[in-house]
Amino acid sequence: MRFHLIDRIDEWESGVRLRGRKVTSADESYWTPTPNGAVMPAALVLEALAQAGTWLLLLSTGYKRRAALASAAGVRWHAEVLPGDVLDLDVRFVSFDETAVTLDGTVRVGDRTVLEVSGLMCAALGSDQLEDPEDTERMGRHLLRTEVLR
Repeated sequence: MRFHLIDRIDEWESGVRLRGRKVTSADESYWTPTPNGAVMPAALVLEALAQAGTWLLLLSTGYKRRAALASAAGVRWHAEVLPGDVLDLDVRFVSFDETAVTLDGTVRVGDRTVLEVSGLMCAALGSDQLEDPEDTERMGRHLLRTEVLR
């Protein structure tokens, strides 16, 4: 199963930063039950941030390169994500070239920080290696709200 964990790109600056969001729903299949109720698995919160980083790389390279997560130097968890939470995803390039990118990022829900990541290392792959380039560009236009996805 593939998860699309970013619903919208709110703003981005080529080669610098991207802000996006993911609206969670109780109807999604990934919730983990806990004694205090369902929570989003921590790995998927990190994946949502990594997907925001992938979109930053895709947009910054004209859809030529995409990121594949390799490692994270520092990960700090602050809070759990609950059904109905809106994840505000904020990623920034620390460095990037044709072969690799390093990102720092934060996930917030309202005014509380859920996750902070530093040194998120990703390989920069040709975007056509993983998905159809036309589908990727169509999804990008949808996330930027310049096209309705069909």
